[in-house]
Amino acid sequence: MAPTSAPPLRILDTANRLFYEEGLRVGIDRVIAESHVAKASFYRHYPSKDDLVAAYLRRRHEEWMRWFVRRVDALANERGPRLERIADVLREWFGSDGFHGSAFINALADASLAPVARDVVRRHDDELRETLLAFVEHVGLEPAEELVEDVLVVVDGAVVRAQHAADRDAAMAAADTAGRLLARLAR
Repeated sequence: MAPTSAPPLRILDTANRLFYEEGLRVGIDRVIAESHVAKASFYRHYPSKDDLVAAYLRRRHEEWMRWFVRRVDALANERGPRLERIADVLREWFGSDGFHGSAFINALADASLAPVARDVVRRHDDELRETLLAFVEHVGLEPAEELVEDVLVVVDGAVVRAQHAADRDAAMAAADTAGRLLARLAR
């Protein structure tokens, strides 16, 4: 079956799948082969692996943040304050097929991460911080700037624990722990 999407999109789709499932150690030759593009076409769109990694991380950021905010908002409309719904959303994510942790935490574990990709990770962290700050401020907690750092530690810790857990029950326990800690913060 012939590929139906344009080469840059096929390359990015393939990189998105491979990098998220297997990590950034996946080689360019494999991305090229599985995206069914010529090497020259690949390098025309992505001059280096660093460019592709940065594009992958930008895409993951946009998709994940859009999903995260939409799910928190939807659950807040049904069940109450956004801050306390974060754990519910994490539970959904941890239980989803293909959960492999945070692409951004995983990328930071790669010692060879190029500055352009580190900048994308930093922007993701900044936007997540701003989003969580809005949730903290919405429930009127002070000092919001300090508390958001606590929320980030809870969220990041739950993500890492869920990723490294041996089974779904342990991943759900990480989300439950995050829920209890976030509920205490919200009081």
